Amino acid sequence: MIRLESVTKRFGSGEVAVDNLSLEVPAGELCVLVGPSGCGKTTTMKMINRLIEPTSGRIFLGDEEVTHVPVVQLRRRIGYVIQQVGLFPHQTVAQNVATVPRMLGWDRHRVQARVNELLELVGLSPNDHAKRYPHQLSGGQRQRVGVARALAADPPVLLMDEPFGAIDPITRDRLQGEFLRLQAELKKTIVFVTHDIEEAVRMGDRIAILRAGGMLEQYDSPAQILGKPATPFVASFVGADRGLKRLSVTAIDRADLEKPPVLHIDDDLVEARARLQGEGADWAVVLDTDEHLHGYIGQDDVVGDGVVGDRAKRMEAWVPVNGTLKQAFSEMLQHDAAWVAVLDGDRYIGVLTPDSLHQALRRSISEA
Repeated sequence: MIRLESVTKRFGSGEVAVDNLSLEVPAGELCVLVGPSGCGKTTTMKMINRLIEPTSGRIFLGDEEVTHVPVVQLRRRIGYVIQQVGLFPHQTVAQNVATVPRMLGWDRHRVQARVNELLELVGLSPNDHAKRYPHQLSGGQRQRVGVARALAADPPVLLMDEPFGAIDPITRDRLQGEFLRLQAELKKTIVFVTHDIEEAVRMGDRIAILRAGGMLEQYDSPAQILGKPATPFVASFVGADRGLKRLSVTAIDRADLEKPPVLHIDDDLVEARARLQGEGADWAVVLDTDEHLHGYIGQDDVVGDGVVGDRAKRMEAWVPVNGTLKQAFSEMLQHDAAWVAVLDGDRYIGVLTPDSLHQALRRSISEA
């Protein structure tokens, strides 16, 4: 969808902001441009919609070279979200979101329907927010309106310049998650600028790491960049803790799950004790009568008479099978647990322990 071919930008002073940059962003993917200040990431993004004209090289949207498309027509096909949002303060939320559709000549009913649809999509009730003004919203709400406005005419491409940079960490984390949910549904082609490698790893399908002067150091998936940095600069930029960062982009693999003994709440304690002793296990997972996770029981608990349900302890540390190793590790830490259950919907399928989590991470890095 987006292709840069040997793009260079020199300013009047002779300063090279972007130097011979070539990369492709496949349709439906989110590409993050990341690097230190002065590396040309915002300049690169602005050249795509011709807020800045390239000195040399070519930029394509699909099969069209952007310099061959009238500027106004080009920008109406590209959504643009910036850090400070840039909402018009004298217009209501609904009027802000409707900006581009009105310019395109949509009729009033179509505009209103689109505004309501988008406000619902970004989690803002039209009844509560459509008639408010930007100063009546929180920072996070204004950012959502900015995203809705960028999506209003259903552009195939979005440019996002540090869109969550000026928001408190809790709201930022929530907005990142909500935007990833939207992207999974909408599949826009996105160029996303940030200086934060943590955000780049979380948000990007691909990451382009730039250094001063707009030189491309590596363009790859987050997992590859964290597992196999291409240059010393990349290794330094992503940090010595890149192994920990890699937890957030490494999916749970069923092959990494351990299978401890499984008991049920109505099993007899005598039989449970024999089962643990026979398998040399210190503990067992306990399921209820519907095969759902109930908790666990240890060697010291399977004494006397009764059933397992009388002695089992509840287990709150669990993750979905489509989660990441970071989620599993976080659950272990949050609940001070020695293991975390992995569920497929409501169905228990295995556990991750610190040892199996470590082995899964090592396998992932080795494969990279």
